[in-house]
Formats: sequence, structure tokens, C-alpha cells
Amino acid sequence: MSGPRDLDRRAFLTEQARADLASTGVLRAGINYGNAVLATRDATGELRGVHVDLARELARRLDVALALEGHPAAGDLVDGLMAGRLDIALLSTEPSRARDIVFSPAYLEIDATYLVPPGSPCRTAADADRAGARLAIAAKSVYEFFLRDHLRHARLVAAPSTHAAFELFEREKLDALVGLRPRLEADRDKIPGARILEGRFMLVLQSIATARGRDAGAAYVRDFIGRAKADGVVAAALERHGVRGVSVASR
Repeated sequence: MSGPRDLDRRAFLTEQARADLASTGVLRAGINYGNAVLATRDATGELRGVHVDLARELARRLDVALALEGHPAAGDLVDGLMAGRLDIALLSTEPSRARDIVFSPAYLEIDATYLVPPGSPCRTAADADRAGARLAIAAKSVYEFFLRDHLRHARLVAAPSTHAAFELFEREKLDALVGLRPRLEADRDKIPGARILEGRFMLVLQSIATARGRDAGAAYVRDFIGRAKADGVVAAALERHGVRGVSVASR
């Protein structure tokens, strides 16, 4: 039975918004499990994490079924939106992708920085951009787009996923691994003596993206994000999954 809170949550839901977000009658949500801080896929293929919880909450408020589609890299989600295979994608905000898809306001913000091996002379994130340095990075990640425009001296060496970037960093003895601070903290524990550099080179924002041309759906998602932050839904998801080093976006 619906109460006043449920009615309030549906205040901005129109049939056009529901059609935009569940064109097949099901909300098809793309999840980037390469960002293991916010989503993972277990041995059975089941997806879990903060992004999954938010997708489920959005489907609940739309009153439609949910179909999750996991991918190891954000680029696959963008392709899925543009091809019409996905209705939404939970991923990092990237200005260059905004030409093709629509990003909601951010619901989370995370520091992006570097992990360096034992003996590295680098101390701060700015130190990583030095002549001859090779930096392992996940291809088509939001920080790859940023660093390709901002690095002056170091060279990026791309791998197809976040996990593959870590393996590349170890195998090829590269100078640094690029990533989100919470993920780098987990990777640091795998390499005795490795360090995370002080500071950050960018703040990564997490959003829900929709395909262009679905204006009513995008407007509903925008409203959903604002309510999910205000109602404590986002903060509760972080707490439920024990996520640290990630903040609810204030903007």
C-alpha cells in the first residue's frame, strides 16, 4: 500500500518518462563492474554494489522490472546507450561523452590519483607527470580522457579494464597505476612497499546517464538523483557496502 512518501516520490513520474526509461517495459541498466569500489560481479555472474542498489531503487520508483547488464569498462556502457541496448548506465561523468549521452547531476565524488611501486621518487600526484614515466591506466576511463588532455611529460599505457591495468602495472614494472583512491588502496595491499601519492589530479563524479532524445526520462533521473541524495538513499548504500573514501556529491 502506497503511503505519502511513495506518492511524493512519484510526483514527477509521467508515462513519457517511464517509456523513455523502460522502453521495453523493463529498465535495462548498465553497470561498470570494472569500478570495483562501487560494483562487483561474483563468480556466479551476480552484480552487487552501490550502483546496483541505485538501479534497483530507480526501477522500484518507476514500478518496472530491472535487467542488469554488467561490463568491465565504461566505454561498453556508452556504446550500449547509443545503440539502444541500455536505458541507463551508471558511470563516471565525462564531458566529451556528453555530446552523445546525457549525464544526471552527480551523486558521488571520488579522488583519482596514482599508486607507485616501492622506491618511487614521487610524493604527490603532480610528481607523476615526469619525463619518461609510464602510467598504467584503464582504457576509455574518465581519467584517461582527462589525462590525455593534461599530461605534459608522462606516457599513458592503456589496458582494457581496471583489473588489467593493475596486472600491466605489475608485469611491466611501470612507474605508476592510475585509478580511484579506494580501489588503489586495495591494490596497494597487494604490493609490499607500494604507496598512494598525496593529493589528486581530478575529482571523479558518478552519474546516471541516458541516451539523447529521451528528455522526459532524463528529467526524471535528474529528480531521482536529487531525492536519493536528500533522502539518504545514496549514503545508506555506501554504508551498506562498506565503501570508504567516497563522498555523496554536494553539487
